[in-house]
Amino acid sequence: MKVLIIRFRRVGDAVLTSSICTTLKQADPNIEIHYVLDQYIGGLFDQHPDIDRVITFSEKEKHSFFIYLRKIWRIMRIEKYDVIIDARSTINTMCFSLFSMGSKYRIGFKKSYLKYVHNYRIDSSQIIGYTECMHELLRPLSKKYKFVKSDYFRLGNNDEERLAFRYSMQKAGIDFNKLVVCCAVATRLPYKCWDFEKMKDTLNFLITEYDAQLIFNFNGEEEKTYAKKLYSEMGNDPHIFIDIKANSLRDFVSLVSNCHFFFGNEGGPRHISQALKIPSFAIFPPGISTKVWLPGKSILYGGIGPSDVNESIANDATFSYDQKFNLITVNEVTNRLKISLRRWKLYK
Repeated sequence: MKVLIIRFRRVGDAVLTSSICTTLKQADPNIEIHYVLDQYIGGLFDQHPDIDRVITFSEKEKHSFFIYLRKIWRIMRIEKYDVIIDARSTINTMCFSLFSMGSKYRIGFKKSYLKYVHNYRIDSSQIIGYTECMHELLRPLSKKYKFVKSDYFRLGNNDEERLAFRYSMQKAGIDFNKLVVCCAVATRLPYKCWDFEKMKDTLNFLITEYDAQLIFNFNGEEEKTYAKKLYSEMGNDPHIFIDIKANSLRDFVSLVSNCHFFFGNEGGPRHISQALKIPSFAIFPPGISTKVWLPGKSILYGGIGPSDVNESIANDATFSYDQKFNLITVNEVTNRLKISLRRWKLYK
């Protein structure tokens, strides 16, 4: 059986959605899986153990109507998929099914404009967790295959790339006998970033309590400026490494896989760290629930959002966004970090 899974857009979404690739392969290793992604994400999945082919679309292709349709038409004509799983279910992504109406299973989420395009439509309105929602897309295939649903997702990790990056980290001064923490100190959207002073205090806690080496990860000029300001206000502490750069997603995989822990703002980097089985703890902003976006929440993969501190305030519309975000204090975070680091014996 040949399956096409469509998941355009962000890194974190694509990483979490790949859990259904793993579920499919566990049910039958002979299933052939193709994964449709944005071009800038594609390299992250080149060596994924559960994906047979990565198909990417550039920004130019996606924003040129005729080029986009022609490429989809060519793919669907050549590949002839048995199953199409549209994990986006938008007007743009429905073209994959529209050009392959002969596919036995054309699966997507229940939306009015997809009524005559998908022959299996899933109602996700009552489903809370993201990976649980994705696994519902496999329900039409459950008569044919026995699926074991789980929150497990993973990425391929090239040992040669990892060791090469480890060597560059050592040259930059990293001592792997001490705690090494990859830190997402900034975010793509500034309003999702935890309070500057609170982040600074928490990072100082990691340095003081654990003699931790902190690698600041950031992407783009705005995040770079933010990270450098934080570095400066922390006195250019030698425990902080701001020049160990991941110039691609493959580099970032190598970087994170050489760290002992991940800490920082919620986003794609945290999902990558979990996929690589690196213990982590993330700060979730208002509106981004740990129940939805933190599959397999545990001491190994931890996080905190406003709802985890005070659910009634977090869900009360009379409180502002900032008031909700301020529920997450330094003490709330450091107390949980102590448990995570102690339980997993990274450091006593």
